[in-house]
Amino acid sequence: MINANFHTHTTLCDGRNTPGEMAKAAYDAGLVALGFSGHMDQDVHMDWDAYVAQIRRLQDEYRGRMDILLGVELDTLYDPACCPGAEYRIGSTHFVDLDVPCDTAVDWTPERLETLCLEAFGGNWMALVRAYYELEATTRDRTECTFVGHFDLVSKFNEGGRFFDETSREYLAPALEAMEYLVGEGVPFEVNCGAMAPGIRSQPYPRRELLRALHEMGGQILVNSDAHSADLLCCGLDEGARFAVSCGFASALVLGHDERGEVVMREVALEEAAQ
Repeated sequence: MINANFHTHTTLCDGRNTPGEMAKAAYDAGLVALGFSGHMDQDVHMDWDAYVAQIRRLQDEYRGRMDILLGVELDTLYDPACCPGAEYRIGSTHFVDLDVPCDTAVDWTPERLETLCLEAFGGNWMALVRAYYELEATTRDRTECTFVGHFDLVSKFNEGGRFFDETSREYLAPALEAMEYLVGEGVPFEVNCGAMAPGIRSQPYPRRELLRALHEMGGQILVNSDAHSADLLCCGLDEGARFAVSCGFASALVLGHDERGEVVMREVALEEAAQ
């Protein structure tokens, strides 16, 4: 199985379990590494000092038994200075960059997304998509992220082509342009399984066409659950690994502390998870 997860939320942001409960669930499930990555964005942001204190305590508690990492999910539009001392950063785009009266988040509810499209883009879904991917392309530059989170989050509520055709050239062109730029910046992408457990999506992020393209571009991946509760901590990890293998990937990256206590990346084979 995939025995590590680096996209984890707790009650300190929008999760349903405490950091201690999430760590226990990870240890009981046999994970060798757990990365906490609380939100820092316009809508959801933590008391950073309290967060750091709790994760540091858990690092001490599990030292020698499970590697715990202090990360952050930093939004593309949020200030990187908000998270001093983070051991890794997930760069995520949850909003479009507009000064409009309506909510600019793309991942809260289908209704809010429809309102955003109507009020900010005159009902033109491809205009919204282009705005999203134009901003997504700047994720590495703005956040100095360790890896890119849920690359195609703009499609969260589009299962079955509800709002637009994700296989069309009109959709894929701006997505692939952003992806190619980020790959050129040397930043890995996560295969994010978070929307599969609640039945919102049938595929991880990025969807199959995009993940295949990422492989062809020479991109690298991590596989994460984007867990918001202890019971879903490992949900989708093996499925995500199999999905990655089906798109051409033979390995994924994992994070961990080296002998000096610094966070490094290493490659692990995915073949066993594909069986």
